[in-house]
Amino acid sequence: MYQTHLLERVHVDAKVNGGKPCIRDTRIDIAVILDGLAEGLTADQLIDHYPQLHVDDIRAALAYAAELSRENIWKVAAA
Repeated sequence: MYQTHLLERVHVDAKVNGGKPCIRDTRIDIAVILDGLAEGLTADQLIDHYPQLHVDDIRAALAYAAELSRENIWKVAAA
């Protein structure tokens, strides 16, 4: 339920941001948020860098990544 609400913050449109998923009304890529978190940035540090973000936007990026991880098709690098 709450995750569905968070996912409403994610916007994917071929006419916006090259079709990359972003936070609605910001054009901040989900990947940028996830990369920042992976590099060890905190939510507060991301918000300092992108003041238009809210904590729920960061949670939405994580919810979106979690949803993608449930996909049935996985790309595996060739060995």
